[in-house]
Amino acid sequence: MTEAQHQSSLFKWSLQPEIRAVYPQLKLLYHIPNGGKRDPIEAKHLKDQGVKKGVPDLHLPVGKGGYHGLYIELKTEKGRTTQFQNWWLAELAKEGYCTAVCHGWKEAAECLIRYLNLKN
Repeated sequence: MTEAQHQSSLFKWSLQPEIRAVYPQLKLLYHIPNGGKRDPIEAKHLKDQGVKKGVPDLHLPVGKGGYHGLYIELKTEKGRTTQFQNWWLAELAKEGYCTAVCHGWKEAAECLIRYLNLKN
């Protein structure tokens, strides 16, 4: 599966009624569309509008366990993070966010569940 397919699978999982019944906060989970191939003009427009290299793929703006929220960098099973992604994850962690690199949608789903089960 591609990273995009893993991400789609994760959102399909998160929309299941039996999952939403237990974890209604998943309604706030969203994707940050920084990746993908763009022509140079569109890339410049997006950069001018604040798009930045390395920002994690997913954000759950729900405070749990003393964290402000959760950021996930989603990778394929063999995917690796870039230096820009590592920088963002480290900086967000310094600011009080929980951060994770997940390989595949199932690992990301498990990460979300662990995070949402943290005590406030």
